[in-house]
Amino acid sequence: MFWEIIKMAYIAIVTNKLRSFLTILGIIVGIFLIISTSTVVAMLQNGIEEGVSQLGKNTFQIQKYPAVQTGGPGSRAKYRNRENITIKQYERLKELLTEAKFVGAELWTFGKVVKFRDKETNPNIQLAGVTPEAFPNNKWDVSQGRVFTENDIKSRYYYCIIGQDVVSKLFGSINPIGQFIKVDKGKFQVIGVFEKQGQVFGQSKDNFMVIPISTYQTLFANDEQSVNITVMTEKDNYQKVIDQAIGYMRLIRKVQPGEENDFDIFSNESVLEQVNNITKYVKIGAIAISFISLLAAGVGIMNIMLVAVTERTKEIGIRKSIGATKNNILLQFISEAIILSLVGGIIGILSGFFLGTYIGSFLGVRPIVPYDSIALGITVCILVGLIFGTYPAYKAANLDPIEALRYE
Repeated sequence: MFWEIIKMAYIAIVTNKLRSFLTILGIIVGIFLIISTSTVVAMLQNGIEEGVSQLGKNTFQIQKYPAVQTGGPGSRAKYRNRENITIKQYERLKELLTEAKFVGAELWTFGKVVKFRDKETNPNIQLAGVTPEAFPNNKWDVSQGRVFTENDIKSRYYYCIIGQDVVSKLFGSINPIGQFIKVDKGKFQVIGVFEKQGQVFGQSKDNFMVIPISTYQTLFANDEQSVNITVMTEKDNYQKVIDQAIGYMRLIRKVQPGEENDFDIFSNESVLEQVNNITKYVKIGAIAISFISLLAAGVGIMNIMLVAVTERTKEIGIRKSIGATKNNILLQFISEAIILSLVGGIIGILSGFFLGTYIGSFLGVRPIVPYDSIALGITVCILVGLIFGTYPAYKAANLDPIEALRYE
């Protein structure tokens, strides 16, 4: 009986294709906006998460500039005027922060050319001077060779560890371990190769190399550079160590009580929280527009269903006269309204997902199916059909069969 009613509802919708399409157009637009926006935002969030997740678990970074800068054009000058974080400050913090597992330091420069024999890379290589703790703190694993030791740092050896982009550009089939490469005036021996890390937003995470931080200070450091300090701790005391690090840094940098920190704490979680705070407004805007569209679509469904009741009054009279109950008629017309709404929702979901994925592909992030938004869209479609289809169905179910048979 149920499937017969569904079948009759389907036939009624297919019989009036154009009218049905125009009726569900609002549903399509509303669900389309929800799904397309959710898809793009989910892809962006995933790409950002992969981008910032170079820090290991339970790891945070202390740096001069905030990871995401807000506050308008003048904020950059405010952060630039902060005192640089120095190696001495890093060493003092490492002494004080005894509960941390690893405390490492990094200095970075960008746009370097790396040369090997007659080959050279594009001027886009990132070069870092690091301490041994930077490897676990950044989840850097080597596929060949080894990482730096404390002796490498103290002895200021001209060693380097290179990313896969440097390997493929310079060495080809040659084993890079033990070879010498040049960066500016420095000549470095390759002692390790990083595992491949892939891309984020179309940008490679393998076009970098690291050298001992002491060697970096000799060749590349300048007065304008600030040290990034990475700290790894256990999960149980993660927040405690962050609080301790803030207190110690304020003490080391002589920040007066009541003054704001002249440094920032960066972690995977903090960046994602800031990104979510931004993207949530995009989601709210899309939901608000979708709500208006779905409300208009619901009114359209109610209007069309009332017209359908008027057009099929005689049919309703015939069905009642041969035994159809009020519940049969009620279920039939509610089913038609729900099916109308669901068809619009499915079209909106498919078109929204494909457009969202298409837009996301230009950003170089991998596709993501927003299952929660799809489930929400389907639920909303059923509710719209149910809410706005109930009154026409109730009106049809309560028609007098004799009056309905006389209707012309």
